[in-house]
Order: sequence, then C-alpha cells, then structure tokens
Amino acid sequence: MTPAQRARRVPTNVAALAFGVTEGTIRQWAHRGRITRYGTARRASYDLDELAAVVQGSRHSDRSG
Repeated sequence: MTPAQRARRVPTNVAALAFGVTEGTIRQWAHRGRITRYGTARRASYDLDELAAVVQGSRHSDRSG
C-alpha cells in the first residue's frame, strides 16, 4: 500500500462525519459487505473513495425510486 492510499483511509467517526451518516451506518455497510473495513480488530478505517461511491449510489437510487 502506498502512502497516498493509506492517507485516503479514515476512522469510523471521520467517515461518518464526512458523508453525513452515523457511525452505526458505516459499521452496517461494512458488515453487509458494501464497503471494505481496514485496520485492526480495535481500530477500523475506511477508504474515502469507496465510501463516496456507496453514498453517491445510495443517493442516486433514492431519486430514481
């Protein structure tokens, strides 16, 4: 993993804040396989680009329904 890739990963609380969802939502998405959970058992991190794609897809499907 390059330093740039590592820099794009953020902890749960930052991911939730960045995308306007709860920390529980971030954890659910990871549990359901919608996003990849990185890190250790005690310290999760998530990729910002992957989260952006999921959030954008969710918002798009909300409009089309």
